[in-house]
Amino acid sequence: MRRNRLVLSLCLAIVILAAAAYTQAPSRPFRNGSVWNISFIHTHAGMDNAYLNYLTSDWKREQEAAKQDGMILSYKVLTTEAHNPTDWNVMLMVEYKDLATMEANQMKQDALQQKLFTSDQKIEQGYRDRAAMRDLLGTRLAREIVLEPRK
Repeated sequence: MRRNRLVLSLCLAIVILAAAAYTQAPSRPFRNGSVWNISFIHTHAGMDNAYLNYLTSDWKREQEAAKQDGMILSYKVLTTEAHNPTDWNVMLMVEYKDLATMEANQMKQDALQQKLFTSDQKIEQGYRDRAAMRDLLGTRLAREIVLEPRK
């Protein structure tokens, strides 16, 4: 009887220790940060200034409005020289708090475009105008990694 109690107590202690070890989250020296939507652009020959003028007007106005409404955290434009005729030379970066926020605000983003540019026809014309200045080579979603543990 006493022996059965000892075995039962020992088994219970092992189960409790195993459960505690299983539920402990691993300690990582980093944490997930914000999410970036990155677009790679190749401007056509002689169209760099025209495209940058678009970025400083309509594109910036849209990003500032989205930032003010809390849909995005920040945005950046990086330029470089293209290393071959099919390489990008402008990178557009838009920062979101996380993927859920980015997806949840898609309808608000569409409504913001309608408000800023007044109609689908104007938005479509803007796409056609930009196609004459540049090629969109692709987009990527990237997650920033913060090199410190979560506190």
